[in-house]
Amino acid sequence: MKADNFDLNKEIKFSKGGIVSKVIAEGKESEISLFCMAKGTAMSEHTSGREATVLVLKGKGTFNLAGKDLALAPGVLVFMPVRTKHSLKAEENMAFLLYLA
Repeated sequence: MKADNFDLNKEIKFSKGGIVSKVIAEGKESEISLFCMAKGTAMSEHTSGREATVLVLKGKGTFNLAGKDLALAPGVLVFMPVRTKHSLKAEENMAFLLYLA
């Protein structure tokens, strides 16, 4: 879905034991996706070919950025340079925005 004005609170939905993601806005060189991770789910270590920013909206988790663990909670913002190894785990149902540029 592409939108100029978007109510994220209506879009946050968790799948039992799973991860749900959807692109909510995209431009020529950027993209914003909403991720909803159920408690206990994880994303294994990977890298991105673009700069990325994560903004936590709801829940708690742990983000490993280049070998360093960061606590995730609402309002926490994480910036990742291109090709930085990272992984994350949801300790509670967790929702975040991922901005790729």
